[in-house]
Amino acid sequence: MARRPSKPKTAPPPPPENIFDEPITEALSQRYLAYALSTITARALPDVRDGLKPVHRRILYAMRGMRLAPTGSYKKSAKIVGEVMGNFHPHGDQAIYDALVRMVQDFSVRVPLVDGQGNFGNVDGDNAAAMRYTESRLTPAAELLLEGIDEDAVDFRDTYDGEGKEPVVLPAAFPHLLANGAAGIAVGMATSIPPHNPSELIDAAIHLIKSPNARTETLLGHVKGPDFPTGGVLVEPYESLVQSYETGRGGFRLRARWETEDLGRGRYQIVVTEVPYQVQKARLIERIAELINTKKLPIITDVRDESAEDVRLVLEPRAGTLDPNAVMAAVFRATDLETRFPLNMNVLGADGAPRVMGLKEVLTAFNDHRREVLQRRTRHRLDKIAQRLEILAGYLIAYLNLDEVIRIIRYEDKPKEELIAAFELTEVQAEAILDMRLRRLRKLEEMEIKRENRELKAEQKELRALLKSDEKQSAAIIAQLRETKKAFSGKDGLGARRTLIDEAPEDDEVNLDDLVEKEPVTVVISQKGWVRTLKGHTEDPLVIKYKEGDKERFVLNAMSHEKLTVFSTAGKAYTLAIQDLPGGRGQGEPIRLILSLQPGEDALSVITQGEGRTFLLASSAGHGLFVEEKDTVATTRKGKQLLNLSGEAEMVVARPSEEGPGDKSYIAAVSSARKLLVFPAAGVPVMTRGKGVVLQRSTKGQLTDAKLFTAKEGFTWLDRAGREQSEPKWKEWLGKRSGAGSPVPRGFPRNLKLS
Repeated sequence: MARRPSKPKTAPPPPPENIFDEPITEALSQRYLAYALSTITARALPDVRDGLKPVHRRILYAMRGMRLAPTGSYKKSAKIVGEVMGNFHPHGDQAIYDALVRMVQDFSVRVPLVDGQGNFGNVDGDNAAAMRYTESRLTPAAELLLEGIDEDAVDFRDTYDGEGKEPVVLPAAFPHLLANGAAGIAVGMATSIPPHNPSELIDAAIHLIKSPNARTETLLGHVKGPDFPTGGVLVEPYESLVQSYETGRGGFRLRARWETEDLGRGRYQIVVTEVPYQVQKARLIERIAELINTKKLPIITDVRDESAEDVRLVLEPRAGTLDPNAVMAAVFRATDLETRFPLNMNVLGADGAPRVMGLKEVLTAFNDHRREVLQRRTRHRLDKIAQRLEILAGYLIAYLNLDEVIRIIRYEDKPKEELIAAFELTEVQAEAILDMRLRRLRKLEEMEIKRENRELKAEQKELRALLKSDEKQSAAIIAQLRETKKAFSGKDGLGARRTLIDEAPEDDEVNLDDLVEKEPVTVVISQKGWVRTLKGHTEDPLVIKYKEGDKERFVLNAMSHEKLTVFSTAGKAYTLAIQDLPGGRGQGEPIRLILSLQPGEDALSVITQGEGRTFLLASSAGHGLFVEEKDTVATTRKGKQLLNLSGEAEMVVARPSEEGPGDKSYIAAVSSARKLLVFPAAGVPVMTRGKGVVLQRSTKGQLTDAKLFTAKEGFTWLDRAGREQSEPKWKEWLGKRSGAGSPVPRGFPRNLKLS
């Protein structure tokens, strides 16, 4: 059998190139830093000069290149998105279209930069139609941002593929950053700037040019505060406004605008005409309806949306005798008809570095940008004038030597060189003379050239004087800003304030708990921890049904507006609003989903909240203390730690007392060693939190129960049948605190519980 030829051995492949040996921590940090810088500078934060992020700037510049002027025709949004993505912004088309949509929505931006045709969404939260169905073009405000971009007003840089140029920043004829605001989340930082009134911003910028040392309080005389496109009422205190605009951080309290309509017969309805900024009307109505159905806002009986082109939400109060201000105070507290808009003016400066700026810094940066734009456009104009004057000078030489010029052109082989040599012309002048048409040799044309020459020299002189004088530059900027302000005083209402500035209301005295409908309920907590409420008071707990394998644990008759205090074996107290508990249909919800109970932690006792009581808390280790009821109220789902425990000890006692520890009160403590100890309660401290003191010491057992009683009441306990038993000779067990005690009396319960 012939042997198969062996395969020739091949050399191993060469090692890959560009392999760097460096610690992974250093490699990750360098790459993450590059990603963070890209996110901050190229996506999330706007430029303080034109107030735009790169995607918005590229959209406007691309639309200008497509000649989508305000007076021109519309183009499909899909075509615009494709132009932006293909030439300037190599990211997803949906991200570009979302940015375009927001620039159209007059309820999202104070000064729309794109004029849209089609469905671009609404205040209810509905999304815009697909880009193939909508059309767009620029608005006059967008032209103001782009004005002078062809006159070397700003720097340009290469596009992502190096085949074109794009502006680094737009000239921006008005303070767009504050006019439309901005929002974005970068890496390790974010920005949140509300919209403002453009006319007020221009007035403040003009004042700052005249008085560079103006204080924030003075600027707020022009900029009254945020001016949201959806209106509303700003109720932030003036001192807070000053601090927010001074530091660049803060927030603004914004309420809906409303009015009352008289229905006759002592009845009225409340009509909301403006909702807070960025609150979706449809979801707002759903939330109010939910609160009404769950009886958490009983002061309102119905809500209707009667909106057409304008917002009109109708709220019906429970009774005509209720004060409308009190009704709305309750609604404001429970719904998004009152919101708080954050302020964080974290922007990119002219140097490209992110930092938080105040109102004065932002306007100063805008004024500096306008000054630079003015200087660059002036130099650009001077260059154009110089070029034109050079050509005009050549024309004048030609007119003075017209016959010789004609002869040279007709008979010389190289007329350009001959003209330059004969009349000491430049190449530009010689080219201009050779390109001149014969009909321009009229005498009238000569007079027109001399007039143009005089006017250009006069303009040149003025522009040179402008570049040398800061005062003249300031006057020119002010004149430009005033002219820009006229553009916002048209019929579109862009210059009129929409958000009403009102005095900050005092703390509303309306308690939402008092507005909850008061009705009797039964709170049921099963052995396995399922909680629910049943309508009415249940006299016989045996009629309550549970899941198979489950049974009764706690059953309390209460009112729907009340709250419960749940004491746990971990020494904590939890506050539970009855109105927040699930209804009686079904078996309820696990209490662990409502309260943040830790593994191994269980409910010890459940008590309806009241006032003025004192609770005796004790652990299985024998330690105990008193806690006043006001200190047991918890404000979070995590509860409030009251009794500190050590080791495997648990809290086994949480009993209320109306009078608390006194000179004539005693504590009875029982241990698992079947020992009973009675001692004066005055030796146990009242604390807000702590381990407490030793109540009963037991070397062979643990504390099982304890209670507070007075000599007048006597010492009692409940037997297995639930009957109260008493021990008239209880003083035989009287001793000092922290003692071991004596054997329990005859007939004492085997579970060693006092009740």
